[in-house]
Amino acid sequence: MDQLAPSSPQRIGLIAGWGRYPLVVAEALRRQGRKTYCLGTIGHADPALAEACHDFRWLGLAKFGAAIRYFHQHGVSQAMMAGKIFKVRLFQRWSWLRYLPDLRTIRMFAPHFWTRRKDCRDDSLIGAVVAEFAAEGIRFAPPTDYLPELLVEPGQLTGRGPSAWQEKDIAFGWRIAKEMGRLDIGQSVAVKDQAVMAVEAVEGTDECIRRAGLLCRAGGFTVVKVAKPQQDMRFDVPTVGLRTLQSLVEAGGKVLALEAGRTILLDQAEAIDFADRHRLVIVARSPSF
Repeated sequence: MDQLAPSSPQRIGLIAGWGRYPLVVAEALRRQGRKTYCLGTIGHADPALAEACHDFRWLGLAKFGAAIRYFHQHGVSQAMMAGKIFKVRLFQRWSWLRYLPDLRTIRMFAPHFWTRRKDCRDDSLIGAVVAEFAAEGIRFAPPTDYLPELLVEPGQLTGRGPSAWQEKDIAFGWRIAKEMGRLDIGQSVAVKDQAVMAVEAVEGTDECIRRAGLLCRAGGFTVVKVAKPQQDMRFDVPTVGLRTLQSLVEAGGKVLALEAGRTILLDQAEAIDFADRHRLVIVARSPSF
């Protein structure tokens, strides 16, 4: 009977990637009394999602046709995406044979990966997915519409604030990160003494931080993470959590600057406690900074 029920605003589809963010979203939706029908991306999603969602299925990385059928079967017309997809895996040798895309995925991504008529930027690939689902009556919504409290507020979040030199690095890194976002390259940059140590691309924030640590053995660098100027809050919202802070400590970084209102800080109380214990600085600046 559940599969034949009509679409309801209480029914939410969730495509879950890597990290804690999808689990936080699923648990919040459950507390709100919503039924979450979750597709966990194989090799990415947390198995704990099976307990947090009304229904849970594993989904291959290149099985968008199966995802559309699943949502139709459960009367889902509104969905969301949460969690990181390791896009770098798509550029590994024989990746498409490994993931065996279904026919719908092949048609959708052929202009990007085979005929090369279109590029493979994040915005381009996500746009193709959104259009395909919309054609089937499934609309994506920002998870933060349901959990606005996850978006970090402006101000100094830790007991320690930035020094005058660190403030200069924040301002410098902010300009670089915004320009990188405008070009759809990445959302994070590591800087020291107003020099760029590392920039984020397809590898993700944690790897960017680790590379900065290798290149800046003296430590003390600043990481700036911002939303893209054209950021679609439905997808790829800048997100940091305890794992990112652990990477920062291990690499020797000292400052993390985030964009207020457009960046998610997971498990904020725990994250700030960790930062204070390790003498990190975390600040959130307004988008107009």
